Amino acid sequence: MIKALKNLAELKIGQSAIIDSFTDQDMALKLLEMGCTPGEVVKLDRIAPLGDPIAISVAGYLLSLRKAEASTVLVSLIPAS
Repeated sequence: MIKALKNLAELKIGQSAIIDSFTDQDMALKLLEMGCTPGEVVKLDRIAPLGDPIAISVAGYLLSLRKAEASTVLVSLIPAS
């Protein structure tokens, strides 16, 4: 089965996903240091009024990312239950 991947910036508020990989290796290093590791569950919690930045829950805390940074994170969606 082929996974349908999206980038983290495409999530809607309340959606959860599992981090799969990164498209930018320099940004990946920074994100890995902040707990955004492959296999980690993330949830989009908030979007700023003008759409940028976004706030995600990851590794037990809230992390704010610019959309350009979030777009380098490939995720697979967790179906809503």
